[in-house]
Amino acid sequence: MFAPEARIREQLRLPLERPVADAAFVVSDSNAEAVRTLAAWPDGAGSVMALHGPAGTGKSRLAALWAERVGALPLQGTEAALIDPLELEGRPVLLDCADEADDETLFHLINLAHAGGALLLAARAAPRDWSVALPDLRSRLNAVRAVALEAPDDAVLSAILRARFAERSITPSDDLIDYLVRRLDRSAQAAAVVVARLDALHRPVTRVLAREVLEAMADPADPGAISAKI
Repeated sequence: MFAPEARIREQLRLPLERPVADAAFVVSDSNAEAVRTLAAWPDGAGSVMALHGPAGTGKSRLAALWAERVGALPLQGTEAALIDPLELEGRPVLLDCADEADDETLFHLINLAHAGGALLLAARAAPRDWSVALPDLRSRLNAVRAVALEAPDDAVLSAILRARFAERSITPSDDLIDYLVRRLDRSAQAAAVVVARLDALHRPVTRVLAREVLEAMADPADPGAISAKI
């Protein structure tokens, strides 16, 4: 819940900005609707919207770009309970990991948005699927407009792979990226795992090496196995 007034006075102000990742956001069929929707939102005061989708689909990145564009105050999950409500009146707010916030905080944030601000909720599941106990909050969440991000398509998965390789100072060939995209599950986790395993072998990153790693990842006996299409 929001902190009592006496406690609020003792708290440091939360930072109004967070660093935004340098990597470009790749627009593709899996996220184009969400990109178009956020580009035109909010279209009036008193707006609440939810952005949801599986891990690694770019929710936080897209939400951060929106917050940067509109000057929203970015909050993260449970930390929303620590912010002074007076800082939120009449201004846009981004709440990432929104399903981790407590019921009373979510209730107050939605009411504040309806009173003249804007609230973007980002989470893996749509608000209608969140576990909440307050009946009034349940009805409000059920009424929130929700926009979905789909699992990464080829374009997004390629971008994820290149970003994970770049973090390890590896420059993959286009042929290698295409090879991996055709065989990996549509998930950021699978991309991160295969890149980490390729790097850990300390050998030139080629299709031959990638095939070895993918075969190991597909082995049910491997405790870290992740589905791959060999």
